Amino acid sequence: MLSAYIHIPFCKTICSYCDFCKMFYNPKLVNQYLDSLNEEIKTKYNNEELSTIYIGGGTPSCLAISQLKYLFKILEIFQKKPDCEITFECNVNDIDIELLEILRVNGVNRLSIGIQSFDSKNLELLNRHHTFADVEKKITMCKNMGFFNINLDLMYALPEQNLTTLKKDLNLFLKLDVPHISTYSLMIEENTLLKIKNTQPIDEQLDYKMYETIRKKLKNNGYIHYEVSNFAKAGFESKHNLTYWNNDYYYGFGLAACGYTHGMRYENTKNLTKYLKHDYIKEENILSKQEEMDNELMLGLRKIKGINLEHFFNKFDINISEVYNLQPLLKSKDLIYKNGYIFINPDKIYIMNEILIKLI
Repeated sequence: MLSAYIHIPFCKTICSYCDFCKMFYNPKLVNQYLDSLNEEIKTKYNNEELSTIYIGGGTPSCLAISQLKYLFKILEIFQKKPDCEITFECNVNDIDIELLEILRVNGVNRLSIGIQSFDSKNLELLNRHHTFADVEKKITMCKNMGFFNINLDLMYALPEQNLTTLKKDLNLFLKLDVPHISTYSLMIEENTLLKIKNTQPIDEQLDYKMYETIRKKLKNNGYIHYEVSNFAKAGFESKHNLTYWNNDYYYGFGLAACGYTHGMRYENTKNLTKYLKHDYIKEENILSKQEEMDNELMLGLRKIKGINLEHFFNKFDINISEVYNLQPLLKSKDLIYKNGYIFINPDKIYIMNEILIKLI
């Protein structure tokens, strides 16, 4: 599978928790940025057929209609498989008929909408501005325009959050009846407003209880827990994100975008001035076979289904047990072997990082 990620770094407002590469919307800068993005894609893209395209940010939906049309004109260069999944990230406040019509005409078939919470205190903390009524109206609008493959982002482990407010959020998310929900435990990152305000993380045990509450509630309502943080109705798993977790190749286009092609991982510059001068690449690394296998392990074990041992052998010409000492973790039931797969014990998925450290 080969995919492409397109980064649009512009936002109308900056969320207090966000550490992604972003900046306030500026019409002149957007036009210059799209010109440079066009040149980058023309320079790097090798005419392969793509299985997925993901347009993220930032907030792609903040672009003006003329800028969106230009963006999709740029992306016409891509050769796409007939069932290519094309995802577009939206701020719920940007969604209207005109936006949805442009997305539909240009082949977008999946929407990802950052909701995070419906609790007024949490929304104020995160610097987000919507109500459940707002979101319900916009989701209905999306469905009426033919968009049924929708992801919503849910954030938990917020400073003043408790299990009661989390359960209220979960019930409202379920009421919206979308086929995919991504969940994120709040990480207080450097250079974010939350960090500047010295916001403290919640108790780790409460974080765990929230994770288990989400996992059980969504499972009981027909969602498949297919990756550590992601839940989907059958057939609605994110093909694009599975590209990452399957350690497959993908392009990264745009400011600060990362890519992985032909054994090389690269990261684009975060410096807008350099990017606009077509100085795109910040760093390139050709991976050793060991690094490739380590990535295969770390990413593959994020999937609840885990790693297919036959696939690992076919890809690297070596048995996984010859590279990693699996037996102690299988014996302790941190890892489980079943039907040709190894995977992290679902009861221990919350401590996945601790298990990976033991392996690598």
